Amino acid sequence: MVVGLIIIGVITIGVETKVDRNLVDSSNLLNASLLGWQLIYILPVAIGTNVFFISGFWLRTFASKTDRDLRIGTSIATVTVAIILTLVGVSGLLAAWTGAWPGDPPQAGSIAFFLLLEQLPAWVVGIVIVMTVSLSTAAFDSLQSAMVSTGSNDLFRNRLNLWWIRLAVVLLIFPVAVVALKSPSILQIYLVSDLVSASSIPVLVIGLSSKCYWWRGFEVVVGGLGGLLTVFIFGTIYYGNAKDGANLLVLEQSLYVDDWSAFGAFVAAPIGGLLWGFAAFTIRISVQWMLAKVRGHRFDAFDRPPAADPSFFTGPRERFFDESEPEPVTVAKTPSLKGKFL
Repeated sequence: MVVGLIIIGVITIGVETKVDRNLVDSSNLLNASLLGWQLIYILPVAIGTNVFFISGFWLRTFASKTDRDLRIGTSIATVTVAIILTLVGVSGLLAAWTGAWPGDPPQAGSIAFFLLLEQLPAWVVGIVIVMTVSLSTAAFDSLQSAMVSTGSNDLFRNRLNLWWIRLAVVLLIFPVAVVALKSPSILQIYLVSDLVSASSIPVLVIGLSSKCYWWRGFEVVVGGLGGLLTVFIFGTIYYGNAKDGANLLVLEQSLYVDDWSAFGAFVAAPIGGLLWGFAAFTIRISVQWMLAKVRGHRFDAFDRPPAADPSFFTGPRERFFDESEPEPVTVAKTPSLKGKFL
């Protein structure tokens, strides 16, 4: 469906639209700007950290048979998505260069694609709208199911009845619809989630390395919250008052401002998160060391956790045996591999 949308859109826009070369020069869209240079840093940080919270990426990662298959799949997806995003992004430039945007009266830049769409034949508009709605519905359906599944697993350990889970999926539609209707900008919602992920993911990925086995959940929680606090502190200093500093946490002015506020927020979030995380690590280790000395027991904060049994990665051994084969030998259970908070 995406490929069909791109093919139809590219052909019809190329045939039906006429670019005014005078508008190309007067629009200044090809000139360097402060926001353009800032986005070279903001977008990779925002998107790169935010995808850690998208269940679909993890499902496809763990579904890969080998690391080689994962690299091939991600390479193909990267090239494909880059091409699609480039073509869709160029539609904004074409809308400005054909005179469709900003229009009279001037319209928001976020709807430039649809302003360009108005210049196309009605049958093309119908097809594009149907495909766009279908894609949006499919994306919403996946995210909605992922949120309910994550809540069922993390909060209730999958002990809820299936009908309660289905009811939660239905009920989730209502707050999502309210947020979508009341929110001043969908971009602002994305930016807030990006800011949260930018503050929490850097301290989280440290714990994913086997070499950093001493990293705990305490550092992740303190680092994530500390990153947001750092954004507030930066905003208060930058604007000179706490109210505007708090508004920076929700990116009240979005990205389209001619200053360094948004850029500073996305710098402060990861760096502040890491600094708070390592400060929490230092405090935790110091307290545990003092407690070990006072209570007279061994200081074990840097002890390496027990190695996992192969079945931890491959599943129970029983599933690899046929019923006709002898019963497998029972293997002693390994110690719990659950992560520690402190």
